[in-house]
Amino acid sequence: MGQEQIKLFDRIMATDGLMGGRPTIRGLRFPVSDVLELLASGMSEEQILEEHPILEKEDIRAVLLFSAIKVDEDIMYE
Repeated sequence: MGQEQIKLFDRIMATDGLMGGRPTIRGLRFPVSDVLELLASGMSEEQILEEHPILEKEDIRAVLLFSAIKVDEDIMYE
């Protein structure tokens, strides 16, 4: 993982007592899963940032990086 990716990854944190310990963006009450759902619904990055001004462009990139790493870690069975 490169320096830029490490900086992005640092934006994602899980804190006891905050959102049930789910991973959030920068310790805000904004779970990673919510950003993924917005992207999956077809919203563009620009639309998400416009509707949620608390978020930054790098937050969305961090969510995607975090998700890619988590998927790579998980083993799926049929």
